[in-house]
Amino acid sequence: MKNKVQLITYADRLGDGNLASMTDILRTRFDGVYEGVHILPFFTPFDGADAGFDPIDHTKVDPRLGDWDDIAELSKTHDIMVDAIVNHMSWQSRQFQDVLAKGEDSEYYPMFLTMSSIFPNGATEEELAGIYRPRPGLPFTHYNFAGKTRLVWVTFTPQQVDIDTDSDKGWEYLMSIFDQMGKSHVKYIRLDAVGYGAKEAGTSCFMTPKTFKLISRLREEASKRGLEILIEVHSYYKKQVEIAAKVDRVYDFALPPLLLHSLFTGKVDALAHWTEIRPNNAVTVLDTHDGIGVIDIGSDQLDRSLKGLVPDEDVDAMVETIAANTNGESKEATGAAASNLDLYQVNSTYYSALGCNDQHYIAARAVQFFMPGVPQVYYVGALAGKNDMDLLKRTNVGRDINRHYYTTQEIDENLQRPVVKALNALAKFRNELSAFDGNFSYEVDDDSISFTWSDKDTSATLVFAPSKGMSVNNDRPVATMTWTDAEGEHHSDDLIANPPVAHK
Repeated sequence: MKNKVQLITYADRLGDGNLASMTDILRTRFDGVYEGVHILPFFTPFDGADAGFDPIDHTKVDPRLGDWDDIAELSKTHDIMVDAIVNHMSWQSRQFQDVLAKGEDSEYYPMFLTMSSIFPNGATEEELAGIYRPRPGLPFTHYNFAGKTRLVWVTFTPQQVDIDTDSDKGWEYLMSIFDQMGKSHVKYIRLDAVGYGAKEAGTSCFMTPKTFKLISRLREEASKRGLEILIEVHSYYKKQVEIAAKVDRVYDFALPPLLLHSLFTGKVDALAHWTEIRPNNAVTVLDTHDGIGVIDIGSDQLDRSLKGLVPDEDVDAMVETIAANTNGESKEATGAAASNLDLYQVNSTYYSALGCNDQHYIAARAVQFFMPGVPQVYYVGALAGKNDMDLLKRTNVGRDINRHYYTTQEIDENLQRPVVKALNALAKFRNELSAFDGNFSYEVDDDSISFTWSDKDTSATLVFAPSKGMSVNNDRPVATMTWTDAEGEHHSDDLIANPPVAHK
């Protein structure tokens, strides 16, 4: 994966609502800023029950957005990542509708999981209670198969029916997705929800040894088609380290809440510990289309004796601080307050979670860009977006608080804000300074942590001192930078007023 800053975006929420407009925005407004793009599901339909993560046809571009020629055009200037949704598909898909009509006589019957698929002789209360699910309740819903009521496995929503990845038909379906991506100018595939993709009786059905075998098999098939894979799993931090050793890339989902913890408390010890042990084959994020993960730094959800990167009481305090910083908006969008119940995420934009403090926000982005790995910036974060309460109220979908629709005019207006200008400059600096392909080191002081990159020609050091700017109303910079390039040594005490530039 190219070591340049990438953007994560929906095709219809950045510009005029289609792939061609999104491409134009990337090439004009963000020229040199984002050299790769992860396009969130643009398949048919892109606006289903879960914003495209419940495809009816995973191999076709929704014609309202464009077609595969638009993807080919974008690939001329940007490396492209897309999602392979391996755990489930839409109940409205041709295959599942055939099962509803024909039941066990359907050729696709083995493709979908029911309770009896995994528990043919029934399940005990202990076995059912041991199934891990990101939302309350058991992962089953009632569907009628040709007049016979069945309990169909649904990890996420009732509209997203789980695929039996052990079945021939299930595997054939997944390979049809890989085949399409392999011939469509895509470079990277994100395996969405793969942690839930291998079910086995007597286990949690989440990130088990069987899951790792599935990931290895998918990785092998992706490689045959020239595709690199990224694993998307929210879990206990030690599991993330374990996963990273077996795959191409993993998300660093611990970094976003750790930075919030540092900015809320002034402490850097947990962040420093994570810097020491984290996998470096990571894609770093502060925000995504989902919420802000808290499971990634807390104790193990399946074994509370396994302590997290920070104490659970600190995680609880962080959640409450986000609520205070957003004037209660995050609580309105999280858990039982809205649909899409997530046990491990707080729904808010990252900028709003920081109380819309520009200095805290640019400091967090700077740490993200200095941490080893490939940085990805979510489109709302790229414009330092606030919580969209109007969209939340219209849909009552919690994560929509962080899924604003930006028109071209709105984009242009936001690009004039100093914090957005600084972020764009920071991304260009990260892309252009050769030191970021060199050697990494870090040092910890009592209340600060410094990150340094260097090669034979250039260097850059970021000092992150969150204790210098406590509270959302404090606009004192908490990050400073020193760098050397072709024109000598430079320094900035304020990354917004004086953003870094890499001179060649």
